[in-house]
Amino acid sequence: MDVAFGAAVVLVALAVMMRSCESDPNDEACLRHLAKSLEDPNRSLQNWIEKNLEKPCNDSLSNLQGATCNNGRILRLSLNNLSLRGTISPFLSNCTYLQSLDLSSNALTGPIPPDIQSLVNLAVLNLSSNQLQGQIPPQLTMCAYLNVIDLHDNLLTGPIPQQLGLLVRLSTFDVSNNRLSGPIPPSLSNRTGTLPRFNATSFLGNKDLYGYPLPPIKTRGLSVLAIVGIGLGSGLASLVLSFTGVCIWLKVTEHKMALDEGKISQLMPDY
Repeated sequence: MDVAFGAAVVLVALAVMMRSCESDPNDEACLRHLAKSLEDPNRSLQNWIEKNLEKPCNDSLSNLQGATCNNGRILRLSLNNLSLRGTISPFLSNCTYLQSLDLSSNALTGPIPPDIQSLVNLAVLNLSSNQLQGQIPPQLTMCAYLNVIDLHDNLLTGPIPQQLGLLVRLSTFDVSNNRLSGPIPPSLSNRTGTLPRFNATSFLGNKDLYGYPLPPIKTRGLSVLAIVGIGLGSGLASLVLSFTGVCIWLKVTEHKMALDEGKISQLMPDY
């Protein structure tokens, strides 16, 4: 019986080892599509070749530059500052074990794919210093473990989704220097004691974004005193013009009456 038990233990161990050596098909699809969507002018990802994409992880070791594995799954992708171009593949959602995604300081364009909502283990999302466009997807709220959302220095437009305030683990949030508009969600700016949850530096550089903790919007153009002065000046100018017009009208009328009186006196007979 001990022999049988020992054999069973060995078989289980072999099965676990074989399983750890197998590549996860979801990770394969994730990385293949990501490689296709990226342009690598400096050949920074030279080892992202077919053979390594077929088996991106060797247990806890990665065969791909910028990738970190754990138990045969992709744990982190750190492809920052590599001069990468192209777009972010929506198939990133297949890397369901992913906990950190850093594509910062590249030249990526296009939108942030809402499919990222499937990365339920994601804790760090850093897409800063790119040329990303479109709106911030509210679907990010589905990534309940997010601690960091860093999207500064992009070309993002539209409002900040109110739903992001529901991310209770969020400790870093930066959307500065974009083209965002509308009010800052109160759930991202509520005071904690004497300090806001996120201070003004998280929101600066978006000219159409407003609300606490940003400073009050200054009156664009002229000050209130200048506007009042212009109003009074305009009123005075109108009064002067009106008075001048009346004077001219009186002069013309007086002249006309004098002419009429001259004509009448010429027509009247002498007695």
